[in-house]
Amino acid sequence: MVRSIMKDIFFLSQKSELATKADDQVIQDLLDTLKANKEGCVGMAANMIGVKKRIIVISMGDMNIPMINPVIVNKSGQYETKEGCLSLIGVRKTNRFKEIEVEYFDSGFKKRRGKYSGWIAQIIQHEVDHCDGIII
Repeated sequence: MVRSIMKDIFFLSQKSELATKADDQVIQDLLDTLKANKEGCVGMAANMIGVKKRIIVISMGDMNIPMINPVIVNKSGQYETKEGCLSLIGVRKTNRFKEIEVEYFDSGFKKRRGKYSGWIAQIIQHEVDHCDGIII
């Protein structure tokens, strides 16, 4: 189900709880909402649809990939950039890393570990920040 976008800064600044297998509907709602907002959005975190769970979805070309309980375990190549967000007005400066390594569970709750760089790494970092209650 497509959900409305949360814009309450107090809610968004709270840390998310670990997701469980019982959060399947949240994953689907996130995927549906990302697809509905594909013109102006390349990633979403569950708190953006009003759910304080550690779930993100990332647009990787033609595929939207869910990451459950993502944790960035390695990062390198810090740089400054500007980002926007559906939950916020305008564009803001932030620091990101060119390369990251992430541990997460896939939608079948199988543990995964992936290395990402460039634009995809930036998207993942933005969404993990949402899970940590960090607002750009």
